[in-house]
Amino acid sequence: VFKETAVPKTAIFKPLNENVPRNNVVAKVHKRRSARYGQQSELKSHNELLLEANEELQKNLTEIQQKVAQLEQQYSDLQGTNADIQKQLKDCHVLLVAGNIDPVLGEKIGETAQQNEDRQREVVNVSQDLLRELRTFGDMATKRSAQLTDVQKTMKAFTDSQERLVQERENFSLEVEEMEKALEEAELLLLE
Repeated sequence: VFKETAVPKTAIFKPLNENVPRNNVVAKVHKRRSARYGQQSELKSHNELLLEANEELQKNLTEIQQKVAQLEQQYSDLQGTNADIQKQLKDCHVLLVAGNIDPVLGEKIGETAQQNEDRQREVVNVSQDLLRELRTFGDMATKRSAQLTDVQKTMKAFTDSQERLVQERENFSLEVEEMEKALEEAELLLLE
């Protein structure tokens, strides 16, 4: 029960907050926050996957570089050996034919006609043997050349692969930078 005397009848009541300026603040929706958090979590996991992929690519690149260096060294060694052996064979053949030297005894051939003819036949036979060996060596050198060509192709494939890995690594680095920027933006949005 109210007393009528307590409040004058002519009094006009105003709401208490009428003179206070209104702040039209929209209540934050928790779904956006959880969505942002989900995006941030997703970005972090994607970033971790990219970092793991980068480590794997770096490991593969190192292995390929080592393999390429090894193949280049083998190729260089084979070329040097091949050239040395061919030169030695030709030099031996020329010396035997020009000097009438007995390949077994290493002495000058005698002056008699019969001995001379015998020695010439031996020189011809040795020369033919050397030519056969030279042909065999030539065949072997051709096989080695084919192997060297294969090594060069493999080296080129490794070089191309290395270039692709470098390009992928650069692309990955750019992607990581973009992800980090997006992650920072997401963190800033969460802090707001």
